[in-house]
Amino acid sequence: MPFGARRRYVRAVTHAIRPATEADIPAIASIYGDAVSTGTASFELEPPTVAEMARRFAVLREGGFPYLVAVRDGAIAGYAYAGPYHQRAAYRSTLEDSIYVARSARGGGVGRALLAALIAESERIGGRAMIAVIAESGSNASVALHAGLGFTPVGTLSGVGYKHERWLDVTLMQLLLGQGRSTPPTRV
Repeated sequence: MPFGARRRYVRAVTHAIRPATEADIPAIASIYGDAVSTGTASFELEPPTVAEMARRFAVLREGGFPYLVAVRDGAIAGYAYAGPYHQRAAYRSTLEDSIYVARSARGGGVGRALLAALIAESERIGGRAMIAVIAESGSNASVALHAGLGFTPVGTLSGVGYKHERWLDVTLMQLLLGQGRSTPPTRV
């Protein structure tokens, strides 16, 4: 190496992606609570209790939707799930993704690994489109994450949320899954 040149050291960060379990709910609630309290990724104003997070988890799992966690160094580093985009029957094959990464794990590839696995699981259950609803604060990283996995921007909703004493925009991104619009839906 020439004198003065710097070596780039890349620390290999490994994480396992697996289906979430009820035992993961306290860690999930902690990650989400931090996001609700300190950020704008969620438009909730108060962090839900562990019991409420367990109820939400049960509803999604009972509906057959994927709910995943990333485990790094024995701890939950993040989680992701897909749920109904809207409740009307015609939307039954359109899913909305949600991804939250622990503050200490951000920037290490956890979000990308979770989203890639979530896309695969959503295709497996017959999802045909996935919608990302991204709040403006911190959205550059979220937009880049989604774009890197094939999502395209489809619009911006201006000033639709009010949190932390300011109005927030929402960016919508979409990814067609599996067979997309080429055949009728298989998800009932």
